[in-house]
Amino acid sequence: MISHNFRRAMLPIATLGVASMVLSGCASGTSGTGGPGDAGEADGVVTIYGTIADTEAELLEESWADWEEANDIDIQYESSKEFEAQISIRAQGGNAPDIAIFPQPGLLADLASRDYIQPAPEGVASNVAEYWSEDWAAYGTTGDTLYGAPLMASVKGFVWYSPSQFAEWGVEVPETWDELLALTQTIADETGTAPWCAGFGSDAATGWPGTDWVEDLVLREAGPDVYDQWVSHEIPFSDPAIVSAFDSVGEILLNPDYVNAGFGDVKSINSTPFGDPARALGDGSCALHHQASFFDGFIQDPKNGNATVGPDADIWAFVTPSVEAGGNAVTGGGEIVGAFSNDEDTIAVQEFLSSPEWANARVKLGGVISANNGLDPESASSPILQQAITILQDPDTTFRFDASDLMPGVVGAGSFWTGMVDWINGKSTEEVLSTIDASWPSE
Repeated sequence: MISHNFRRAMLPIATLGVASMVLSGCASGTSGTGGPGDAGEADGVVTIYGTIADTEAELLEESWADWEEANDIDIQYESSKEFEAQISIRAQGGNAPDIAIFPQPGLLADLASRDYIQPAPEGVASNVAEYWSEDWAAYGTTGDTLYGAPLMASVKGFVWYSPSQFAEWGVEVPETWDELLALTQTIADETGTAPWCAGFGSDAATGWPGTDWVEDLVLREAGPDVYDQWVSHEIPFSDPAIVSAFDSVGEILLNPDYVNAGFGDVKSINSTPFGDPARALGDGSCALHHQASFFDGFIQDPKNGNATVGPDADIWAFVTPSVEAGGNAVTGGGEIVGAFSNDEDTIAVQEFLSSPEWANARVKLGGVISANNGLDPESASSPILQQAITILQDPDTTFRFDASDLMPGVVGAGSFWTGMVDWINGKSTEEVLSTIDASWPSE
């Protein structure tokens, strides 16, 4: 089963700029169920709006079905591919849902800063303090106020490989970035073919897998403080730290001896759909692939060869190593739950969704994980998801949310994506980064 956390891979995300334009000049508003400070009136119905659709939406509703019955509350869920734009329009028009599931912390912060989102109630704040790390809590915080609790999560930066091939070649999982480069060269020498396969193709969102590569290297080379400064544009894309990350990624993705196994030359990366490398991994024509924890669903899909995933199975994965051995920084994604209403029923639903009880209920249904520290890793449906949970729950892990999801949409879901495509097509790093910087919205 494939996690919804790759939703951004298949849908062009409406920009935060849209949200700002919709809301700019508007007075701090109230939702249809009561604005900030208004307790509202519980009626036994709580509406939730989000991007989670199709089978994942069905599993979401299944995850709270028993709780609904026990608490006599009817949770009515609505999904939309236009969530990022519509949630702002609905908030302005007084037609907001009781609760929204935000895939972008920046959009929650934008609405919270304009007094559309209710501060998190005491029970939610207590759950966040007990079951979530400070890094995760920060993504639901604007100023000094907590407005939302994390929901589900994904870990990015896994490198997928075949354990049997590694054994055949006499190589081991690398512990540093330099060891990863050395491993790449060893495989190229052993096989006489390119070791890596990559696919940036994703319709209007083509380019997003490349941003994940760069984000991994910024965090691993420059550290979390520089990463945070980059996300907020305190340092530009043209900063030496970001240039260095691009150069490091380019050692693999721009090297015709290293890519694009099973698909063509370097430029074929842009035309290769992001899910297609699963087939190349499964049939052995590709030795290494960089993609998030959700990719096990693609690997095990019958149309891609139905390979198995596990430490002793057909395909397994290790986290992209840091510059120095023992590094524990990872990037990832997830959602934040915020509310436009604060009646008793809405608060009860918020508290449940921020609890380990809900996290275990949903994860047991398959395909997703959570960073909730009360989650039992054994609840996960696959070994890679169990490993991802362990990484997220490790107190020594430094977690940073996907940078492009935190940046203004015109950049994170616009010029950064297209910049990666231009870079693969041969445009210079300097020109690409200058173009992205020029697209950053002025204050």
